[in-house]
Amino acid sequence: MLGNFKYSNHTKLYFGDNSLAYLHGELEKYGKNVALVYGGGSIKKNGIYDDICKILNDSGKNVAEIGGVMPNPTLAKLREGIKIAREHNADFILAVGGGSVCDYSKALAVSVYCEEDPWEKYFIRFEEPECKIIPVGCVLTMAGTGSEMNAGSVITNQQTKQKIGHVFSDEHIMPRFSILNPLYTMTLPHYQMVSGIYDIFNHICEQYFSGEDDNTSDWIAEGLMRSLIHSSLIANKNPQNYEARSNIMWTATWALNTLIACGKSTDWMVHMLGQAVGGMTNATHGMTLSAVSMAYYRHILPFGVKKFARFAVNVWGVNPDGKTDMQTAGEGLSMMEKWMRELGLVMNISELGVSEDMLKSLTDVTLIMDGGYKKLDRDEITEIFRESL
Repeated sequence: MLGNFKYSNHTKLYFGDNSLAYLHGELEKYGKNVALVYGGGSIKKNGIYDDICKILNDSGKNVAEIGGVMPNPTLAKLREGIKIAREHNADFILAVGGGSVCDYSKALAVSVYCEEDPWEKYFIRFEEPECKIIPVGCVLTMAGTGSEMNAGSVITNQQTKQKIGHVFSDEHIMPRFSILNPLYTMTLPHYQMVSGIYDIFNHICEQYFSGEDDNTSDWIAEGLMRSLIHSSLIANKNPQNYEARSNIMWTATWALNTLIACGKSTDWMVHMLGQAVGGMTNATHGMTLSAVSMAYYRHILPFGVKKFARFAVNVWGVNPDGKTDMQTAGEGLSMMEKWMRELGLVMNISELGVSEDMLKSLTDVTLIMDGGYKKLDRDEITEIFRESL
């Protein structure tokens, strides 16, 4: 294991079907004024909102609500939330929802007291906060992003069509606690469930497909991928299977709490490609990733063939006997594609509203990363988008 790294994670997790019982005790640690952040209103239909409000009321909190956070949180929505949180003098932010709500809440936490434009400071210049950070807690209702145990945030600028993520280095931006009840994920539509599953899988791939050393992080990643494949096939047939959904939720957290990035350079180009599509079309995040993945991985396979062959054998169970590494690797990607299609994932960007005449614009807003097996140039990015149509 060749990399040098520091690892620290300050998020406390409460997991299981009784985990909300711990919210009252956590709220006691923070000030009286709470900003309650949530999405499009599904938590009001399934009863979670009422349960949360009762706990907030019993805890004596003054609550200001920031509802309507969209799946790809916008800069305009962030500015709206900043105004509400400032006027409320928020001491604490409680995010109730999926990864987008958690992402938004962390962006809000570093922006309320920021004297500069948060978009320019955090998402263009990628600077760290120099202001007071409001503590955040999460009650998760969708498994996928891993935002419940990391310091990452993704915001979309609708004017420039840019969707940009910033993984902050300040540990105070991580949620102080996250409550993970698998039952809360079971009301999701199938489309959202499988989108989240692929987001999890790709988070692992982004960290796995980098480096050539014998790295413990890769062995952990392979176990997480096998577990996710196993549970996803069960949940795809029976979404109400608690064991499968709980395993998916737990895998999502460990896929992106930075543990398996230790000692790795990491790739993240699929996310850059997918986020470009998301910024342009407002499509569901996991589906933008699935739509570009196969074209990207087949493009870089020759440059990381040994790792792709290992992936085929250790994750997909491909028998390498009598085959070249390239043949083994190709078979692994074919098995991955078969699994993706079985789940019902979107496999091309045209389904998400992308047309040939949009490819140049997509390329223009795609950030180029250099941690994987091949640093792409602009022509390659355009070609990958074209192969993904």
